Amino acid sequence: MLWYQWMALAAVGFCGISCLFQVFRLIRLGKPVDHSRAAGNTKKAIAYAFTGAMSPTKKESAYLHLPTYTAGLLYHLGTFLSILLFIFIISGFVLSGWISYAISVFLIITVCCGTAILIKRVIKKELRSLSNPDDFISNLLVTLFQLFTLLVISTPLLLSSYRPTVLQSYSPTVLKSYYLIFTLLMLYLPVGKLRHTVYFFAARYHLGYFFGKRGVWPPGQLKTDDR
Repeated sequence: MLWYQWMALAAVGFCGISCLFQVFRLIRLGKPVDHSRAAGNTKKAIAYAFTGAMSPTKKESAYLHLPTYTAGLLYHLGTFLSILLFIFIISGFVLSGWISYAISVFLIITVCCGTAILIKRVIKKELRSLSNPDDFISNLLVTLFQLFTLLVISTPLLLSSYRPTVLQSYSPTVLKSYYLIFTLLMLYLPVGKLRHTVYFFAARYHLGYFFGKRGVWPPGQLKTDDR
């Protein structure tokens, strides 16, 4: 393995340990303290928080901005796919055939989505006033990560080189840049807004617990005369 690959793996280790520390910290804090009498089923509400409540029809910020919501959804899927592809790339495998073409097309779409979201944050006064440097850095790092994943995946296609497990099939310059971007992303993830990767689950759990105890979630849990 080359030095920049070891650097990327070290960053993954740092990111994993940092995220686990935050998970254990959340577990130690426990459930939110609420002394009110329960009016509903918290278990059903927590399940609803991760399912029905995630529907864009249940979120005003989503159904009023469906193009942005869809772009954000695709953008997240592109990130998950790129992280999965890291395993193949660091192993030296070169994807070929229709799979490589399909992945490349999808990543082109997700990179465009991420870029559009970033541009919207810059040009819209309302969003810009609510943003801080962390918002721009996080978006930029993730978008660059997807972009360089695309470049690494598509390089063998452009060179018409389909030699699996041969690292030389990748462009050395693109490969080094890819690992550098990935390393920066892994180092930044636990300290920036990207750590919502961990806190998302805790936030949805607490939200479901809060509204479930009051009988608000799932919808229709309380009878009319109980309200």
